Amino acid sequence: MAVILQGPPADHLETPMIINRSYVSVLGAIAALGGLLFGFDLVIISGTVSFFTAHFGLNEYETGWAVGCINLGAALGAVLAGRLSDSLGRKKLLMLCAVLFAITGAATGWASSFSIFIFFRMLSGVAVGAAALVCPMYVAEISPASMRGRMVSFYQLSIVIGILIAYCCNYFLLNTGVNNWRWMFSSQSVPSLLFFAGLFFVVESPRWLIRKGRITEARTVLKRIGGTAFATTEVEQIEASFASEQKESIKELFSKQMWPIVFLGIMVAIFSQAVGQNSLFSYAPELFRQAGVAQDSAFLQSIIIGAINFVFTFIAIGSIDRIGRKKLLQTGAFLLFVDALLLSAVFYWQLSGIWVLVAVLTFIAIYAATLGPVTWVALSEIFPNRIRGNAMALSTLALWFANFLTTAAFPIMKGHWGLPAAFAIHAMLCLIYFLFIRLRMPETKGKTLEQIERELLKKV
Repeated sequence: MAVILQGPPADHLETPMIINRSYVSVLGAIAALGGLLFGFDLVIISGTVSFFTAHFGLNEYETGWAVGCINLGAALGAVLAGRLSDSLGRKKLLMLCAVLFAITGAATGWASSFSIFIFFRMLSGVAVGAAALVCPMYVAEISPASMRGRMVSFYQLSIVIGILIAYCCNYFLLNTGVNNWRWMFSSQSVPSLLFFAGLFFVVESPRWLIRKGRITEARTVLKRIGGTAFATTEVEQIEASFASEQKESIKELFSKQMWPIVFLGIMVAIFSQAVGQNSLFSYAPELFRQAGVAQDSAFLQSIIIGAINFVFTFIAIGSIDRIGRKKLLQTGAFLLFVDALLLSAVFYWQLSGIWVLVAVLTFIAIYAATLGPVTWVALSEIFPNRIRGNAMALSTLALWFANFLTTAAFPIMKGHWGLPAAFAIHAMLCLIYFLFIRLRMPETKGKTLEQIERELLKKV
């Protein structure tokens, strides 16, 4: 389907153009399957915790390490992906990630020792970290400004679909015997192979092609996305953004001109993981069991978490290009602050399981409608073209370290201080994030990547 858009003239949007929405949507949907594997891989462990803990005889510290170690692998994947995405290209790197997802899923499930389990779990994290960096970056780079917020939000939708599928797999494999947890991990290989096959049908990022001097190929891709006029305008703007580029250096990220932008991205990444959703996603069945819910019901309620996460993501998809990134982040952080306090109170007064379920589902719904999708949109937009690969790598590195700390620390906080204190800490982090967004986050909706770059650099 081709849609004619009359954008504001010259510098504001992309000039009158014909956008091939169907083509852009297909490219974005295939690339976003990396998000499905991201969500699947992170959450599939939630149903296996009690089983592999008993199998390997783990204590609370080892359990936290087993659940959280994937994030250290993801941090390494983010570091490697920044350079590899610029050298190999976005498409080839995603294909490597798909293969790694397929291998490590089965290898983790059938690990013969705890050390082998940890090794393949961390290696799986490398694929998660690389895909988390490259997928939204690729989608942002192939999407016109008028579609970009919605398209990158579909990446988050893909993540929540992966989370929902993982919860369903855990539920349906629960009663398959003593090896049930092994089959849960192994089920990851199926969507991984589908992702690999789908990548044969996507094109390379036009911005990466222009950076490599492959102007004709980039023009062909852009022409198919938005027609001849669109392609001409985009090529000129992208070339101009690279015109003064020197050889990309890590040091440039810390320069006086770039550091304020990079710092903004790092903070958005860290707080997106520190607000508490990882504790709910990774330990949902355990939380419900502690609230007195039977095991089968706890796994079923975890599926409800995935379904709520899926449904409420559509609120962000439908509103992000209309309401804007800043307002959604700000609103979400404040509402999560209120709900985290509610969770703390629910566990403090030991209310019944239904109160736990309501508070958890409300938290997930708020996160899915705000911070979840908007974080990836913001990170894919705010960095200048010439540092995007390294800046995304650094921000995603920070994201995974924050993810590791919160996920690994949760069973320790729960054991030493109790659930009320654990969620009170998350509430304070949500409040700090609300204030940070209010003071530091610019609005980027409806602007080309090159226009965002110019405006942010002027503020430095």
